[in-house]
Amino acid sequence: MKAVRHAKIKEIIEREIIETQEDLAEALHRHHIEVTQATVSRDIRELMLVKVPTGDGRSRYASPMDKTVVFSKSRISRLFQDSVIGMDFSENIIVIKTLPGAANVVASALDYAKWPEIIGTVAGDDNIIVVVKPKEAVAKVLKRMEGLV
Repeated sequence: MKAVRHAKIKEIIEREIIETQEDLAEALHRHHIEVTQATVSRDIRELMLVKVPTGDGRSRYASPMDKTVVFSKSRISRLFQDSVIGMDFSENIIVIKTLPGAANVVASALDYAKWPEIIGTVAGDDNIIVVVKPKEAVAKVLKRMEGLV
């Protein structure tokens, strides 16, 4: 259901001017998709939607055009500050604990950062597994992550 909802959200924001979360929830309801405000908020975060000016003093939701803008260093830092609640490691695996629903966005930011020591991430709802290579780079990666918080 989530994948269908996300696809419909992308379609809606391409065709309509959606200014608020409430507008998006109403548009989804018109397409027979029932959502709560919390779900809409989480979907916006997961889809990494951005607000862009409409030219008449208003703004609307849009898909990010350039992933490098969405995942700038300052954006990654804000994501870590707003979402990460803990980190630990074992061998070459770092586990990042996030607020519920935030793990996917933080993992995507790490993936797009293309840190050479990170060979991949796996995200759940509130946990991320970060695979680091070589094992000796874990301390360096953790220090860089802690610098973001």
